Amino acid sequence: MILKAKERGDAPQLARYLLSLRDNEHVELHEVSGFVSDDLSEAFQEADAIARGTRCKNHLFSISLNPPQGAYVEPEVFERTADRIEKKLGLENQPRAIVFHEKEGRRHAHVVWSRIDTDRMRAINLSHYKSKLRDISRELFLENDWDLPRGLQDRALRDPLNFTQQEWQQAKRAGLDVRELKSVLQQCWKASDNQSSFEQALKERGFWLARGDRRGYVAIDYRGEVYSLSRYVGVKSQELGQRLAARDKLPSVDEVKREIARAISPKLEVFIKNAEREAKRRVELVEAKRVEITKRHQQDRKSLSSDHEKRWLAETKERSERLPRGLSGVRHRLTGRYAAVKAFNERETLQAWQRDRAEKDDLILKQTEERRVLQAELNRKRSVAQEEMLQLRKDVANYRDFERQVAEHEREKEERARSRRSSRSRRSLDR
Repeated sequence: MILKAKERGDAPQLARYLLSLRDNEHVELHEVSGFVSDDLSEAFQEADAIARGTRCKNHLFSISLNPPQGAYVEPEVFERTADRIEKKLGLENQPRAIVFHEKEGRRHAHVVWSRIDTDRMRAINLSHYKSKLRDISRELFLENDWDLPRGLQDRALRDPLNFTQQEWQQAKRAGLDVRELKSVLQQCWKASDNQSSFEQALKERGFWLARGDRRGYVAIDYRGEVYSLSRYVGVKSQELGQRLAARDKLPSVDEVKREIARAISPKLEVFIKNAEREAKRRVELVEAKRVEITKRHQQDRKSLSSDHEKRWLAETKERSERLPRGLSGVRHRLTGRYAAVKAFNERETLQAWQRDRAEKDDLILKQTEERRVLQAELNRKRSVAQEEMLQLRKDVANYRDFERQVAEHEREKEERARSRRSSRSRRSLDR
């Protein structure tokens, strides 16, 4: 599984985030150990209070444990992974909390440790923790027969479609997945060998080449969004300059924006808005179903938890009544029968706990499978919507060419008419 970690402070804010349902469909506080309180917020307040006795600001070590797509991981696997991490990083016996989050049919875990060694009142140094976690991650993929990501096969191999938060927000405004945007621009670059072919490839997908203000060469889409080619194509400015014209020979961003604005007719803008509205409607239908499923799943888990609690109380009472009291209890203690009954009760208690946990895991597995099917449908609809947006971009480019051809044709007609009038005027003067 992929492990992402960070040293941080502000324990109250972290507790609120971990327990928040805003971005999650299900949240479960799985474990709080090593703290005085079993409540996550109070436990993290305790960690904050202890850290004030030191100079350490980032006194917490937070890590997310993300299984690969389609993999269902038992709680015990998350627990063993947490144990392995704390042993590798020297966090053994440190207070920790484990919280499960579920969304889009996937379940992952957050584990948070206190870094403060209370015996020495010093923060534990987590040297080279990123490389150590990468090693653990690679071991987990191999142990569970999961497909090993390229980034873990070779450290020099990285996902070429990695993106920053800024790029992600920019792509969301344009209605496309940033990975698809990068892929499209990279394909344009690979399919061309000069500026003309590159511009043609961009044009077919609804982009225009321009001179950036501060970012060298840029591509502009029909909405006026500007994309740095060196960032999205993944090549250096020097290589861009070798294939493309000098920057000062290209139109500026403002010039291209004005050109685009003149090229797109109000009719085509209506078509685009209608397509976006229809795509949004289709996604909203699935989203409504997702909300309904989430509420039903939450209610089912509450019902199961309530049933478990009632059964646990009844069984606990039954086990308690097996233990004799008074003089009978004294005789049973002397004969050893009391210890035998007590041992039997303890075994039965453990079996009951294991049974309840198995029932809960079975329910979560069934719900996860149901949610995964819905997520696949949602992803498909989003993919269709993105494909429609790409096609519209191509239509915009084609329309731009059509408008230009019409304008050039009209200018040529006007010049021929002017030439004919001039010729007639000269002939009239000659006569």
